[in-house]
Amino acid sequence: MNTPASPTSPASPTPPPVRLLIVDDDPLVRAGLTLMLGGDEGIDIVGEGADGGEVEELVERLRPDVVLMDIRMPVMDGLTATERLRRRPGAPEVVVLTTFHADEQVLRAIRAGAAGFVLKDTPPARIVDSVRRVAAGDPVLSPAVTRQLMARAAGGGHDDRAGRTDRARRRFEQLAEREKEVAVAVGRGGSNAEIAGSLYLSVATVKTHVSRILAKLELNNRVQIALLVHDAGLLDTDGEDGGGLR
Repeated sequence: MNTPASPTSPASPTPPPVRLLIVDDDPLVRAGLTLMLGGDEGIDIVGEGADGGEVEELVERLRPDVVLMDIRMPVMDGLTATERLRRRPGAPEVVVLTTFHADEQVLRAIRAGAAGFVLKDTPPARIVDSVRRVAAGDPVLSPAVTRQLMARAAGGGHDDRAGRTDRARRRFEQLAEREKEVAVAVGRGGSNAEIAGSLYLSVATVKTHVSRILAKLELNNRVQIALLVHDAGLLDTDGEDGGGLR
């Protein structure tokens, strides 16, 4: 009597690699990044660009998931390119490539919709991890850098801060009470799981609230939610000290 073969359980599908476009005016940097990132099976480098002015055409043709964008380029800088790209429907995520830990340029990139930034001297494994995280919708900013950016965002004269606070608070009035609570928790650096635990919600419900907040406030990502929460003056000292975005 033949014993029937045991059915084999189907293997979990392997997610497709992240399609990455590298944009930097320095050919040596591009070559180094391609060598560094191209060996990872989870990343597929679909193209390279030498200036921000090329980005929209390359994105249209190559359909990347993530653009790794240098800030300083001679014809069109990466900030302008990010602002133009993120206005497009279905735009890929942008990770800013910079030599600075935090400055006005990085803040402008984040306000334009960049999902974070990495330093050019970041270890290869961390750059790979950053690209993967951003592709999965997880902004890349360390707590220390977030605090620096928040402080820079709060700079300027008293009138500037007062006006920014007033505008941010008016925008927050569009949100339901639960959405406001979730937004403040995002601003304090909570992951979806941490927010779910603190507000007694499921992770799926937190994700739904975050999506609604982004849609109502016409924001691109959680980093922008955090900046708006800060502008509105909704973070206490303890919340800021525990800051950061995961």
